Order: sequence, then C-alpha cells, then structure tokens
Amino acid sequence: MVMDLKFIRENPDLAKEVIRRRKERVDIDKILALDEKRRKMIKERDEKRRELRVLSESIGKKIRKTKGEGKKLEGIKDAEIEEKKIEARELSGVIREMEENLARIEKELEELLILCPNIILPDVGDEERVIKEWGKKPGFDFEPLPHWTLGEALKILDLKASVKLSGSRFILFKGKGAILERALINFCLDYHTKRHNYTEISPPYLNKEECFFAAGDLPKLADEMYRIRDDPFYLIPTAEVPLINLHRDEVLREEELPKYYCAYTPCFRREAGSYGKDVRGIIRVHQFDKVELVKFTRPEDSEEELQKMVKDAEDILQELALPYRIKLLPCSDMAFQSAKTYDIEVWAAGVKDWLEVSSLSNCTDFQAKRTKTRFRRQDNSLEYCHILNGSGLAFPRLFIALVENNQRKDGKIIIPSVLHPYTGFDVIE
Repeated sequence: MVMDLKFIRENPDLAKEVIRRRKERVDIDKILALDEKRRKMIKERDEKRRELRVLSESIGKKIRKTKGEGKKLEGIKDAEIEEKKIEARELSGVIREMEENLARIEKELEELLILCPNIILPDVGDEERVIKEWGKKPGFDFEPLPHWTLGEALKILDLKASVKLSGSRFILFKGKGAILERALINFCLDYHTKRHNYTEISPPYLNKEECFFAAGDLPKLADEMYRIRDDPFYLIPTAEVPLINLHRDEVLREEELPKYYCAYTPCFRREAGSYGKDVRGIIRVHQFDKVELVKFTRPEDSEEELQKMVKDAEDILQELALPYRIKLLPCSDMAFQSAKTYDIEVWAAGVKDWLEVSSLSNCTDFQAKRTKTRFRRQDNSLEYCHILNGSGLAFPRLFIALVENNQRKDGKIIIPSVLHPYTGFDVIE
C-alpha cells in the first residue's frame, strides 16, 4: 500500500498525517481538489463524446436516407446535413479543448503525486531509538589520532593529492591504504555471496533517468546527484538504483522469491547543503565505495527479510570486531521511498563519534509500483513485490573506524585477522 491517488482519496486524514510526520511539503487538499475537478471534467467530456457520437450517427442516417431516396448530393447542399456537420465540428472543438484542459489537470496532479513519500509502517515513531549496541569502545593509554593524521603519517591517505585532482571532499587512498580499501570491498562481497547467499551483480554506474524515478530519487533528490550534460544519464548515488530496476516490467514467480542481490559500486553524491559538515578527513565525500544489498520479497515476508538483512550487515562488523549500535530512524529521517529504516553506526575512536556505515530499509511496494515489478501467486493472482535495500557495508567510514580503533601507541595499525588473506599483511607501519 503506497500513497497513490486511491489511498489519498480513501484516507485523506491519514495521508495528511503521513506528510506531517515525515515533514514533507505536499498539499493533500490540492490533490483532492484536482482529483475532484479531473473526475468532473472526465464526466463532462464523456457526455460531449456521447453527444458527438449520436450526432454523427444521425448525420450518417440522414445521408443514407437521402441516397436511398435517389437524391443527388453532388453540387447540392442538404441544409439539415450541413447544419449538423457544422454542429459536429463545433462539438469536436469543444471536446478537443476539454481534453487539453484535462491533460493539464492530470499533469499537475501527477507532479504532486510523485512528491508523495511512502507510507510509514506502524512500529516507526517520531523519535530516534537506539535498539541495540554491540561491542565495547576500545580503550587507549594515549590520545587516539584521527584518520587524517594517521593516514598522512603512514602514507595510506593523500588528501592533498585528491584536492589537486578533484577539489575538496574526494579521497585518494595510497599504498597499503588502497589495498585495505580493496580488501574490505572483497571481504564484504565474499561474505554476502558465500555466507548470506546473495547473487553478485556488477552494474553500470550510469543509469537512465527512469531508473532514478523508479527508485524514488527523482525528482526529490535531483540536486543531490550528478547529471551527465550531453546524455540522458545520472551517476548512481548507490547501487540500489540499478539493482531495484533489474526486474522492471517483469512478472516473477512466487517460488522465485525472495531474490537476493549485492553489488559493489562507487557512489557519487553532490552533498548539496552539507558544506561546513564533517569537513576534515573522509567522513563526507562526493565519491565513495559501497557494497549494496537488495531483496525482492513477498509482502508477508518483507519484515522478516529486513531483520535478516540487518543481521547480514551486523555480521561484517562483528567479524571485524568493531563496536556498533543500531537505530530505528524516526519517520522524518527516513528516505522518501522507505517505510521503515534502520541505521547502523560504528564507533570511531579518533574522531570520537558514531559513523553511519549502513542504512537498511523496507520500501514495501513503493519501488515495485514504480518499476512495475510483480509476482504471480500460485493461485495465479498478481501482486507487487516488496523491495528492500541496505548497505553491506559503506566505505570509507568503515575504513575510518578500522584504522582509528586499531591504532597503537607506536603509530602502527593492526589489521583484523579476517582481512589478512585479502591484504597480504597484518600491520600498517
């Protein structure tokens, strides 16, 4: 159930409550007024069409009758027929004008409806709630250094070079830092494909505009993304965009569900409006790496599958022995397309803060309706899938927590043992 026109018409007060709680700016009363006007116009247009049909039939009958009586029409104008033809042309013009007005109303209505977010699942509140904490924050007998200081000292980050190449808010990993970043990506992909049974996808990083609309990123987040000037593409802000479009316009079989997909991609975000926030280091950047998880499920399974997805992300952090906490987001902080979202934050000792490394959402049938992704029940009925997405996990904040929490007094960074097969080394010094 999404906030479409049918939902708004049948639940106007609930629709207004969702908009209020999510702090969106959509005029539900205007939508209802336009819908009422649209339906009235359709009724009036259909009545005019009926009148034109009756008039056209009467003209046809008159012509056939005249011919049947043996009258020659060539060069002779039957006054009644001509009068009816003029009336028909005028009526056609009226109908054409009504249809043009109707099209404008429908376009205005559509532009308002695409600004309506997903509904809110019942257990989502208006305040943020920490629902779980795992692990202990590391203790130090010295003042732990932030990642930008560690990175420069150990030559694993070169932020001056990244500024030279691309400006602020970009990253240049170097030497063992680049290897560690790649190791984290491969470790996450292997973990999710081999232990959690996700199918790995390597998608294109440029997607068509309709993919972003289907995901819920357009039109709301147009200012947050990078658009290609001369081609109809955007750079993806997350692999969620291509993954949720994999089955667009398809009908899946019930026995195929759930479907699990994961993908590594770089992610591109303008971070418009975030200037002045997290300006040091690599916490908030325009390009970063992420492993994304997406599921297609039956509606009755989506909540259980969301909990499994949260556990899939937790497993990675536990393997890396990184302390984390899980928050159930308030409805006002959820993404436009989400009906319920958990954030996982990892503790980073150098910056002394919790950093989000995963956001996991149940988007119910919102994206499925935009992608027209359905499944056929065994009784042959058709339903929309529920689509879930989450980070499993996001870099480079995972990198930050790893190097800051595992630093030693002598300046070395100890690499967790699960990463040794991927890095080829156990310490950065």
